[in-house]
Amino acid sequence: MKSKSTARLSFEEALARLEKLVAEMETGEVPLAELIERYEEGNRMLAICSERLRAAEEKIELIRKEREGVSFEEFDPDKL
Repeated sequence: MKSKSTARLSFEEALARLEKLVAEMETGEVPLAELIERYEEGNRMLAICSERLRAAEEKIELIRKEREGVSFEEFDPDKL
């Protein structure tokens, strides 16, 4: 995956690349030198996926905390 900087890959793109690498490695037809290269790339894709998930979890937690700070009251037309 040389066409797009790995820093710019989305979670879905990195996951798809990781799945492809694993499938290629599982065939048993990849020479050892290429297998090591794929393993290294797979580790980079895994790190990207982990980082994207961590960032998403942090964002969700922030949204949840912001929501908890807001209180909602049931609308009562008699109070108008």
